[in-house]
Amino acid sequence: MQTQVWPIYNDLCRGIPGTAKAEAFVAGLHWFALRSADGLGMAMAPTESGGAPAGAGSLAGSALGELAERSRSWNFAEAALGMAAINAYYNAPSRVAAWSGGGGYEAHSDGCNAFETMLPRVAGKRVAVIGHFRGLEKMAEVCELTILERRPQPGDLPDPACEAVLPESDFVFITGVTLINKTLPRLLALSRDAFVVMAGPTVPLAPVLFDYGVDMLAGLVVEDIAPVWQIVQEGGQHAFFDHGTRMVQIERRKG
Repeated sequence: MQTQVWPIYNDLCRGIPGTAKAEAFVAGLHWFALRSADGLGMAMAPTESGGAPAGAGSLAGSALGELAERSRSWNFAEAALGMAAINAYYNAPSRVAAWSGGGGYEAHSDGCNAFETMLPRVAGKRVAVIGHFRGLEKMAEVCELTILERRPQPGDLPDPACEAVLPESDFVFITGVTLINKTLPRLLALSRDAFVVMAGPTVPLAPVLFDYGVDMLAGLVVEDIAPVWQIVQEGGQHAFFDHGTRMVQIERRKG
């Protein structure tokens, strides 16, 4: 099975207009955040970075599209900066509201995360989760759950097991960090017979992802930038979920 890595990045970057600019960037302990005129984009800070992003200290004022191009980098700090730039554009509240309110999509923004929203649908099914998310205990009670993780915790499988697990799964939840480490295209190819949810703050709320086999986007919209910016600056990990952000799930209707 041949997998093409770069088309998904090409499409995400191509959608960002040349006039969009980065206003500020912060690299926190756990998250990267990039602010533009429209919104704040976030990406998980990589634990294996390969060094700081090039030009650190002079990124403000850069073209957003040029920073987004760094999402292709194999230096994961560069790639995380690129994803934060992509999300600063696509996850802007006004932009998400504009396209997700159309007749072809069903949006949920009640504050629940995707794992809570999907509980009734995954009951009794084979479910794989890429990345060890918090709060999977309820899901484990109702389905046959397999967690795949690069740094496995007790009970997890190492991520190379995806080659065997994903083709046999009914539902697959994939962290947006897979866009940073370039594993997403292969994971989507392996999950082509499953219902696929991309979940987490690193996920771009970009409709083009549906063209690559994603069935639901479950990402973060930052509605109040100031408290989230401060949390990232001060090394916070999860506090922003309760301060100025909203979890959003968007599913493309079939037929």
